[in-house]
Amino acid sequence: MSGRFTKYIFKLRLFFANEFSKAVIYSKYMGVKFGTNVRITDKPSFGSEPYLITIGDDVTITDGVIFHNHDGGVGLLRKKYPGIDVIKPITVGNNVFLGSRCTIMPGVTIGNNVIVGAGSLVAKDIPENVVVAGVPAKILKTLAEYEEKVLKDAIYLKNRGDENAKRMELLKRFRLNS
Repeated sequence: MSGRFTKYIFKLRLFFANEFSKAVIYSKYMGVKFGTNVRITDKPSFGSEPYLITIGDDVTITDGVIFHNHDGGVGLLRKKYPGIDVIKPITVGNNVFLGSRCTIMPGVTIGNNVIVGAGSLVAKDIPENVVVAGVPAKILKTLAEYEEKVLKDAIYLKNRGDENAKRMELLKRFRLNS
């Protein structure tokens, strides 16, 4: 198959894929290594060396997440050092949530059980069992502290599977249907 036809098929398959089947498509066409039960909610960018990215099990990759495994700035040095490049793999552990539009930089390893906040720039390794956010990303709290806070604010919906019933339940709960 021609490169253009393959790219068209790739985009068509992504368009019709559900959140849990996109990982298989990215793996086949780009070489990203995925574990099981990976959820991709929209369109991430796996950069120019996607085959150097490894994603663990039970990971959620949300809208606009960017994986950079190269340092494009070295292009300014290529006259002086022909062929120079800085390219490093990226590893994401198991049970990780990557918030919207976060960016993962070259050589980063994200541990297991990590939440990365939306818009964060992850430039250094992240240990296990933490919540990070910011530019650059910093540890905000442990996962246990996050769990304690979330349980105080949590609601338990009776109608998660039925969108209309869920909507009515939420509007009633927050008294927004007057």
